[in-house]
Amino acid sequence: MADIKFDIVKSFGVISEGKDGWKKEVNLVSWNGRKPKLDIREWDENHEKMSKGITLTASEVAELKKILAGLDEDSFEE
Repeated sequence: MADIKFDIVKSFGVISEGKDGWKKEVNLVSWNGRKPKLDIREWDENHEKMSKGITLTASEVAELKKILAGLDEDSFEE
């Protein structure tokens, strides 16, 4: 498996933290030297290991914001 290079350019916040110490974070990440994208995934406390996640371009973030703004939090359960 090829080495994956990443650079966390900016951290926006933590969505949740698991009992194992891993945190679901929202960050701006450059993967393999490419243009940074918004990234949502779980990281270990040292940012050495990560789970599968999702990366979003600026236009995808704009669409997601529209969708989330229209959600009624009472319409789904945790």
